[in-house]
Amino acid sequence: MLGMERWKQLVLLPFGLFLAMCVLGVSGRALPSCYFPAIYNFGDSNSDTGGISAAFEPIQAPYGEAFFGKPAGRDSDGRLMIDFFAEHLRLPYVTAYLNSLGTSFRYGANFATGGSPIRRPKGTIFETIFGFGLSPFSLDMQTTQFLQFKVRSADLFQKAKYFCDRSKLPNPQDFAKALYTFDIGQNDLSAGFRKLSFDQLRAEIPDMINQHAAAVRLVYQQGGRAFWIHNTGPIGCLPVGLFYNIKPAPSALDEHGCVKDQNEMAIEFNRQLKDSVIKLRAELPQAAITYVDIYAAKYELISNAKKEGFMAPMKVCCGFHMGNDHVWCGNKATVNGTEVFGGACGNASSVISWDGIHYTQAANKWVANRILNGAFSDPPLPISQACHRR
Repeated sequence: MLGMERWKQLVLLPFGLFLAMCVLGVSGRALPSCYFPAIYNFGDSNSDTGGISAAFEPIQAPYGEAFFGKPAGRDSDGRLMIDFFAEHLRLPYVTAYLNSLGTSFRYGANFATGGSPIRRPKGTIFETIFGFGLSPFSLDMQTTQFLQFKVRSADLFQKAKYFCDRSKLPNPQDFAKALYTFDIGQNDLSAGFRKLSFDQLRAEIPDMINQHAAAVRLVYQQGGRAFWIHNTGPIGCLPVGLFYNIKPAPSALDEHGCVKDQNEMAIEFNRQLKDSVIKLRAELPQAAITYVDIYAAKYELISNAKKEGFMAPMKVCCGFHMGNDHVWCGNKATVNGTEVFGGACGNASSVISWDGIHYTQAANKWVANRILNGAFSDPPLPISQACHRR
């Protein structure tokens, strides 16, 4: 009989060869790294680098203080995954499109805003942003902004007489070479949990996916070729899900304290999104579309929090949350006759959740490091090779 180690080697060999062929290409030669002169991002607060702060009220301290030393328009104590992508590709951090002061769009633009859904929210702006936390800048609005940005920046670039005038504008030729990243869908599900039954929400998912695909097609029609598309994370593992449901039935939670039926809805969303990506690859012959399993990467962190140096995944670093009393991160409120400030913990680097909804910089970095190398991607290529069609 074969020894166990030898048997494992023989079983794993075909898979190892498969991965090698994906990275090396059919010829056996290593795929070259792509040249990405810019990043154009579409999404929500998971990748917003200042859009919602520019459009409405600025995000307050202690947000941003762990890395930037002050609020930096990000819903975290520091950097987001999109920031780590830019660092990895040796690009400056992506500037929020809505942030008009002292900005440069030479290396891309970020159309994401906190609270953005794929579909346009119903109701007035004030009802949606202040009532349900939904941004009016849905995905179709973000792509409309991208179209306007592309046309106007090209016009200004051509009219500019001096280098200094052009230095903050994208080179029109770079749009075809840029990396286009998408991270959106979480807010469509979270709003659905509040307003719809699970059956009703499940029936709405195909329309969300169709509108997501329409946005990818539009960018492709405008010359975009390299796409890096995130699915949605384990929304049931966000501590906010238990803020107003203090004593859920034990059967409602998994072994890590996550709300099972919410995660199941996220999994169904992701299944349909992946099917959509497969169809888009066939439909868009020149597109290189990478589907990134953010859900699996984040759930791996949550499942192995202690092993990876983090505290319990449901612990929240910033804010005051005690029983039915909630003071959100950076806010003040009176609790039992005493003014309470929703301040930050002193060990954010060992906590996954920053404010109950968003991840800490440490958690963002952990997830980014896991997905940058292609381990959670289909095809399994690192982000530096995301321009290659497979």
